[in-house]
Parts: sequence; structure tokens; C-alpha cells
Amino acid sequence: MNTPRHPTIRPETPDDADVIEAVTFSAFRGAPHTSHTEQHIVRALREAGALAVSLVAECDGELVGHVAASPVTLSDGTPEWYGLGPVSVLPAWQGRGIGSALVQACLARLRERGARGCELVGEPGYYQRFGFRSLPGLILPDVPPKYFMALCWTNERPQARVAFHSAFAATG
Repeated sequence: MNTPRHPTIRPETPDDADVIEAVTFSAFRGAPHTSHTEQHIVRALREAGALAVSLVAECDGELVGHVAASPVTLSDGTPEWYGLGPVSVLPAWQGRGIGSALVQACLARLRERGARGCELVGEPGYYQRFGFRSLPGLILPDVPPKYFMALCWTNERPQARVAFHSAFAATG
């Protein structure tokens, strides 16, 4: 398999939904530290109209990755914050920069729409390269601060508990 230097990143279309679900399932099938519900979360976000950003990566005409972003609620009422994820890349295509390209494109779209910040739960060693850090004052209950990180694009630093969209509770 030859990977193009830059995958084609584009918004999802209605025809992509089933392939996105399969890619997401496959990407997380062998992953540690997951409840293996990511494909259900993406579907529930889509059904709720809560996919603020939903991008796919194509390589040689094959859909090989997906990233989602959805609104989050901050207890202090700060608006325009989003949660990044899930980020999915087919196992055979991982390690080739596709996930990074998806994350960068998603963050750019969020900034274009006026987002104040973005949060995620993930591996610090991966997401810190994009500027994500644990921010004092932002708390996601039941998640160790090391794995709950944020990017803030304003000088305002919210002091709040964070709640992801209810679709993140989807299990099937």
C-alpha cells in the first residue's frame, strides 16, 4: 500500500456513515483503555445533530479515517467549547500521519467557526503535539487530569466542570 503524502480530508457525507462506523470499530477493536463504544458514540452524535465537525480521510479513494467534534457544556456557562473525538484510523493505515492530519483539520474547522477551546480525553504523548495540556480549573469528573486535556484559543481560562454530549453514553 502506498500512502499519499497528504490524505484527502473532507467533510463526511450521508453516504459515509456506514463506512465511518466500520472504520471506527476497527480502529478501536484492539485498543486498550476503551469501552469499545466509539462507533456508537459517533452514530448517536450524528443522530442528535451534534457533530459540529465530522471529517473523513481518504487515501487512494478508500475512507481510512474519521474525526468528530461536538459541543461540550462547561458548568460556568462559557460557550463555544468543543470535545474532540473519537479519532479513528484503520489499523493498517495507522502511524502514517493520517490521524494527525485529521486532528489538525478538525482544530482548524473549530477555530474557523469561532470556538474558544477544545477538550479531549486521550493519551498525552500523542495529543500534546497539537498543544493540548491539562488546564487547571477544567475538570472532567472520573477522568484523571493527565488524560483530560484542552486547548484554549482565548485569554479566558474557564474554571468549570465539563460535560461531554449525552451521546458519549451510547453503548449500542
